[in-house]
Amino acid sequence: MRPTPVPVGPGQESVWTYPRPAIAEPTMRHLVVRHRGVTIAETRAGIRTLETSHPPSYYFPRGDVATALLRPATHRSLCEWKGQARYFDVHVEGEAIVEGAWSYAQPTRAFAMLAGHIAFYPHLFDTCLVDGKRAVAQPGGFYGGWVTADLAGPFKGGPGTQFW
Repeated sequence: MRPTPVPVGPGQESVWTYPRPAIAEPTMRHLVVRHRGVTIAETRAGIRTLETSHPPSYYFPRGDVATALLRPATHRSLCEWKGQARYFDVHVEGEAIVEGAWSYAQPTRAFAMLAGHIAFYPHLFDTCLVDGKRAVAQPGGFYGGWVTADLAGPFKGGPGTQFW
């Protein structure tokens, strides 16, 4: 069952116009991840992944990430589009944010631009910003999408959305 897209308001884009299969594209939006007052990542040279019904996931160039705060985790997952993801625990001010970040060391050819980039789950950090505006997590806790006011849904991830 395909849900009814929410009408698009001024300055918004609908996640229902995003492609399937997914794509990756560069973005110059100002992206920030902070926790306990510490800036973990900040860039204007990110990559966003887009897929029908999903808010974008944002990937930061490794050089724009405080990589000294990252520790490799043992968890791995497989994305049908991007390949195998590896995860990182993020250590900030005495707190370990378990599997708070991920990357694709050897992404598929279609997502080759993700190599050397790191993404963050927004629900695990105090502040995630897109152009100075707070982003919240995609529903459900599994996907890593960043929901902002300039997006129209509904968004995959919550109850009843598994087969969208």
